[in-house]
Amino acid sequence: MTDTSITRIIGRRVWDSRGRPTVEADITLANGKMGRAIAPAGASTGSGEAVDLRDGGEKFGGYDVTRAVANVNGEIADAMRGVDAADQTTLDTKLIALDGTPNKSRLGANAILAVSMAAAHAAAAAAQLPLYRYLGAAAATLMPLPQIQIFGGGAHAGRRVDIQDFLICCPAAKNFSEALDWTAEVYRAAGSLMKDAGKLAGVADEGGWWPMFETNEEALEMLVRAITRAGFKPRDQIAIALDVAASEFGTSGRYKLGLENRDLSSDEMIRMLIAWIDRYPIISIEDPLAEDDAAGFAAFTREVGHKIQIVGDDFLVSDATRLREAAKIGAANTVLLKPNQRGTLTELKACWDAARENNYAGIVSARSGETEDTTIIHLAVAWGVGQFKSAALPAANAWRNGTKLCALRKPSAPAPALPAPPCSAIRPRVFVT
Repeated sequence: MTDTSITRIIGRRVWDSRGRPTVEADITLANGKMGRAIAPAGASTGSGEAVDLRDGGEKFGGYDVTRAVANVNGEIADAMRGVDAADQTTLDTKLIALDGTPNKSRLGANAILAVSMAAAHAAAAAAQLPLYRYLGAAAATLMPLPQIQIFGGGAHAGRRVDIQDFLICCPAAKNFSEALDWTAEVYRAAGSLMKDAGKLAGVADEGGWWPMFETNEEALEMLVRAITRAGFKPRDQIAIALDVAASEFGTSGRYKLGLENRDLSSDEMIRMLIAWIDRYPIISIEDPLAEDDAAGFAAFTREVGHKIQIVGDDFLVSDATRLREAAKIGAANTVLLKPNQRGTLTELKACWDAARENNYAGIVSARSGETEDTTIIHLAVAWGVGQFKSAALPAANAWRNGTKLCALRKPSAPAPALPAPPCSAIRPRVFVT
């Protein structure tokens, strides 16, 4: 049997899509095979997320990662030497215990995640399989329905508008590649319309257009126009998904919309979003209420959870325990899955398992500070999650890798059973290739 024990770990500083430092890890096995992975970083983060280790101080605005890299090359490398990379659960459990904090703040979630993902890549290389096939085996036959940003807002665009992401998905597309084609046409149409209207200020952190709208709802109107201008039918062919990221402007049941100078209660926030759902082809809303507003999440889910996706991001932070607690009160019906919110692949998979047990749908998601690492698209395929969210096309390496997977993969087994979708429009959210 091939020896997949770890013989060497090397950490280094690389750069994310914002030009900020982040951590890359290489793992070499006794059989000579190697895996590499890079930790991403988010701009808007939930309070329950695992914590990146940053240097602080003046250099690079305090975002340098020399201490996290040193932890990879020192304490982590020493502890992981001899560990079997093919035993992901044991490896991740050792990493968690080594850190010894509830949020991975001592060694850094960025250091731990880079090693966790690199180990998976190394084990896949040893098995002579692509990562999606190594993790998912014969059941990994599906490509996810993409959810792609068109307009950036919130923390991704200087808070020029309150809503963080205005995205589209293409449930009527025949396959992954066609969904990308349609999205590219809408992206181009949106940029042209905004330029003509004098509303275009450039591009935001994730490659979506940086808007100059007067209200948040104006963005929805422009997005519907862009879908139509590109030659598609809103809702029937292309629909809207929102990431409200309400924790960025709401707390203790109050929501301050800075663009419109409005102060809303939790119920008023819910009423506003329901009015938008009635007027626009919205089929998915992420973090409609703040992470501390569980009652609001539950109330919103009761109102519209039968017809749209209600996605927990800051609210659930990819945590299995939080998801189970949310399920008890009927809050949200979909979980956003981000590896760096937990810090290890084992913990992320536990959250997805909990989601399936509680009939929640899932979306594997990139972060706004992304890299050329393509682990997340492999996870979406391997685990049959069914949906994938990322930056706008110009900024998303994962889409390029996803297109490669389309050409690479051949189905060899029936599609796995997925949780029932919360709305019929999302039903064809996976593409057999």
